[in-house]
Amino acid sequence: MKVAIVKYNAGNIYSVDYALKRLGVDAEITADKEKLMSADKVIFPGVGEAKTTMDHLKQCGLDRVIKDLKQPLLGVCLGMQLMCNYMEEGDTTGLGIFDVSVKRFIPNLHIEKVPHMGWNTIFDLKDELFKGFTKEEFVYFVHSYYVPVNEFTAAKTEYIIPFSASLHRDNFYATQFHPEKSGKTGEKILQNFLNL
Repeated sequence: MKVAIVKYNAGNIYSVDYALKRLGVDAEITADKEKLMSADKVIFPGVGEAKTTMDHLKQCGLDRVIKDLKQPLLGVCLGMQLMCNYMEEGDTTGLGIFDVSVKRFIPNLHIEKVPHMGWNTIFDLKDELFKGFTKEEFVYFVHSYYVPVNEFTAAKTEYIIPFSASLHRDNFYATQFHPEKSGKTGEKILQNFLNL
């Protein structure tokens, strides 16, 4: 199986690569259009700022490549947000794979810190990424922006308000949390993705 990780100006690419290596998968980190289109699975990770990252994707033509992929693609954190229509961060237009906007957390109480950082449970699990899960599982989040619950929501979590922990539409899967930093639970999610 050929697994490609989208190479672009966002962090966290190598921690995803290490997580895949622990599962026995030697992925290729690439920005090459042909390699991305011919891979069996594609992972679109990301840690960074929405506007500069989206501008970079457009300059490289990766915005069109990602939208045109037909094989399973997994967006992670900023990757998931970039797959949405619009991000409040930087007043940014996204890839439009998911017809929803990404909003900034507004704390209501002094104890509600932004960014949301740490372990949280996911619930209402609805697709193949969560196959074999029988209870609420803990996963690791680091983010200041969130996707509201919507028709594409495949898992939920709650911090300040309930929001989408995962999205799914056709061959496009995405997680707001970091499976590569979420221990055995994250490994199982990555393995489920590889098994699609």
